[in-house]
Amino acid sequence: METGRKRDGAALIALDWGTSSLRGFLMDGAGTVLEQRANAHGIQNLPQPGLPGFEQAFAELCGDWLAGNPGVPVVAGGMVGSAQGWAEAPYVACPADTGTLAGHAIAVDSAAGVRILIAPGVTYAPPDAPPDILRGEEIQIAGVLADHPDWAREACMVLPGTHSKWVQIQDGRMTRFATYMTGELFAVLTKHSILGRLMPADVEADADARDAAFADGVRAARASGPGDLSHQIFAARTLGITRRMAPDLLKDFLSGLLIGHEMVSGLNRMGAALGSGRPLLLIGDGMLCRRYVQGLGLLGIEPTARLENTAPKGLFQFAIAAGLIAPPAGKDTHV
Repeated sequence: METGRKRDGAALIALDWGTSSLRGFLMDGAGTVLEQRANAHGIQNLPQPGLPGFEQAFAELCGDWLAGNPGVPVVAGGMVGSAQGWAEAPYVACPADTGTLAGHAIAVDSAAGVRILIAPGVTYAPPDAPPDILRGEEIQIAGVLADHPDWAREACMVLPGTHSKWVQIQDGRMTRFATYMTGELFAVLTKHSILGRLMPADVEADADARDAAFADGVRAARASGPGDLSHQIFAARTLGITRRMAPDLLKDFLSGLLIGHEMVSGLNRMGAALGSGRPLLLIGDGMLCRRYVQGLGLLGIEPTARLENTAPKGLFQFAIAAGLIAPPAGKDTHV
């Protein structure tokens, strides 16, 4: 890494700091990414424990950017603002938009003499149901709405992942959302339960066969009754034992079953938000979103769009809302 490298037009350093990874973006005043970097120093994998680990990870990723572009503001989002992060940025309540996030951000003064503004997470706490939380996804959502203000009026956003989020947007604000532990359940069941014993780790089946097994799982979820999930999960073992499904397809069946149950519930919860042609947007990794597109198709739903890596744009919008940088000329930044 070069020391003190200056980049013409650099206006912002933005950090997407999650549980398992840290990504940094050097951006100009129009929100264009000039450089980007990533490493595995998420908050649970710091180079050393505690606050020194955050300082070291920040310096290693951004030291030359800071030296070469003095005075450039720094913003961060994600788990870095959790109770286990560098400093806790308490949750803000729905309804919330980017201005709400900026108004409740917290600042950390690093050992390098640079102040980092950290975005809070968001909570949805209806009086008649348990509360729900998200942290990091709010920044991705801000990035989507920055580029597509027409979707801000009313939309449903689905962010697949370890903890998938289904978020309703109204008038540019997150109004309610639901979390599904789909990815974590899949990991636990395949790695730490009896189901995984029949699933080979080093065999890759034909793509069409994998898609068919996934579709079988989605269809089983679609046909399920109340409380059927734990019964249906066992089929990922019995289908293999009875040789009705090849071992190298059992993971795909289980994936379809879990994602299918998530989608059936999510579509039911967001039903009113999806009526009259309102957009349904998928945000996240391309391969995982492809599975959600396939599953939604089996349920008769076609997503409006599929987007990846909207965090940089969201962090840029967060910096504008916080008054750290000026909005680009002629750009409507109200999100």
